[in-house]
Amino acid sequence: MSSTTERTFIAVKPDGVHRGLVGEIIKRFEQRGYKLLALKMVQAEKKLLEEHYKDLAQKPFYAGLVKYMGSGPVVAMVWEGLQAVSTGRKMLGATNPLDSAPGTIRGDFCIQTGRNICHGSDSVESAEREIGLWFTKEEIVQWDHHSKAWIYE
Repeated sequence: MSSTTERTFIAVKPDGVHRGLVGEIIKRFEQRGYKLLALKMVQAEKKLLEEHYKDLAQKPFYAGLVKYMGSGPVVAMVWEGLQAVSTGRKMLGATNPLDSAPGTIRGDFCIQTGRNICHGSDSVESAEREIGLWFTKEEIVQWDHHSKAWIYE
């Protein structure tokens, strides 16, 4: 990977899965030119969710968030590409969907913070941590960057 090529963790939350938005979210990342390296649908266990959201443990909404994220299936994904973390966050839109611009995933599909349909890593470091929580190394496709050109290489 080049110095600006990153990996990010994106998860479609239970409300996004329930509403049938998984394909639309994947489509937007693919159309943008990102490579999908890993994908799975899981019923996340409480322990995983508590670890994933541990930085929010002191917030009043933490228990409700963990309960909600365990209430239905989650589609977890790893995406790779140029500035994947920051661009992925821009594509998702603001955490509060009412602050999200039209054209973003949240701006187009939701209106409530508690049901904002997706999660995206907020830094390269958190992406690495989150990817490690949700996927084993063997579950992540390793593209051969030298023999197979990609869209922006």
